Amino acid sequence: MTAPQFEIQLIAVVVAVSCALPGTFLVLRRMAMMSDAISHSILFGIVVAFFVVRDLSSPFLVVAAALTGVLTVSLVELLNRTGLVREDAAIGLTFPALFSVGVILVSRYAGSVHLDTDSVLLGELAFAPFNRLAVMGYDIGPRAFYLMAGIMLLNILFIAVFYKELKLATFDASLAGVLGFLPGFLHYALMALVSVTAVGAFDAVGSILVVALMIAPPTTAYLLVDRLSLMLAVSALLGAVSAISGYWIAHVLDASIAGSMASMAGLLFGAAYLAAPGRGLIAITVRRVRQRWKFAQTMLLVHLYNHEGLPAEVRENRIPTLHEHLKWDHRFAERVVAAAGRQGLVESRDRRLLLTDRGRRAAREAMVG
Repeated sequence: MTAPQFEIQLIAVVVAVSCALPGTFLVLRRMAMMSDAISHSILFGIVVAFFVVRDLSSPFLVVAAALTGVLTVSLVELLNRTGLVREDAAIGLTFPALFSVGVILVSRYAGSVHLDTDSVLLGELAFAPFNRLAVMGYDIGPRAFYLMAGIMLLNILFIAVFYKELKLATFDASLAGVLGFLPGFLHYALMALVSVTAVGAFDAVGSILVVALMIAPPTTAYLLVDRLSLMLAVSALLGAVSAISGYWIAHVLDASIAGSMASMAGLLFGAAYLAAPGRGLIAITVRRVRQRWKFAQTMLLVHLYNHEGLPAEVRENRIPTLHEHLKWDHRFAERVVAAAGRQGLVESRDRRLLLTDRGRRAAREAMVG
């Protein structure tokens, strides 16, 4: 592995972890699309700040981008509070307007500056190692790594300091307000943090990968764990795995690095969506099938129990006609009877189905509650 390859992967991991941490709270707050809105609309803030300072490396660009992110959130909430449009529609109205203005400004007034829409949208991690940071004449590594490492530490520090408040405000904002935890302040602080993270990752990975790394790993972690602390850790881990595996897939296929990383994040989510214990599609399907069979057996037991006190000639417990009384398919009825028999709940006598003592108890328990 060459030094540039190692540096690219290191930058990608730091970016992934930086995005996954605030993204966890966006997913839990059902604000996933807000990351897309912020990551696009802050282009407007970056462009306006550049026209003021004329320096792409100025920290004022990050500040302006963060303020634009807060502006985006404020405009979305303002439109939503009118009651005329829903939140998703408000997002769809706000960020395209800000983003399109930013694109127009770039194409019209910054054509000769290295601030193009392709770089903002797609990014290119392969070029990140060439932008070096020198201290006292010594090359200490890629500038993007130190920028994103600082943002990652900022995210970790913010979450660590306000963990209890963020947790309560995320799951019960009303209670957080009653207890004086200032959920409004936390909300806007979190959105500012998302904005800073997005603009920090722009030059290296582009806004599309920012959205993928901010939403896909936390959503995958949501399917795998139940505790917030574990969800944060698993989100960061999944983001790192997506970054490293995506890089090597791009290396083998000679494809886009950012695209491969986003694809790996999506594949990991797809795997969790299918196979996550308890919440995956396979587990849900198996559970529903089991519930269907259990309900069918319970229905059979209750049916037989309700006919036990009737004369033999009017009992609806003859095996050949049982499916007609229960409105079941003939094959399905046979399978339910066979399953109940294997569990010792029913027995067959003279082509009639009778409850065992165990089946009778199960029928009574089902009828009682």
